[in-house]
Amino acid sequence: MSVIYVLLAISLVVAIIFFVAFIVSVKQGQYDDAYTPSVRMLFEDELVKPKETKTKDFKQEKIQLNKQV
Repeated sequence: MSVIYVLLAISLVVAIIFFVAFIVSVKQGQYDDAYTPSVRMLFEDELVKPKETKTKDFKQEKIQLNKQV
């Protein structure tokens, strides 16, 4: 039964440490970004351009090879 009291005390101490760390981070302004989420939906994603294939180069090489033969 005494183990339960020890575990309960340790868990309360850990919970208090995490709560204090959270309060300190809030007071330092770590979570103060109210502008970005409201504007993020207004920006469009950049379109990714497909890479150009070099089919023209292959056709020109084929024509040159045919002329040489």
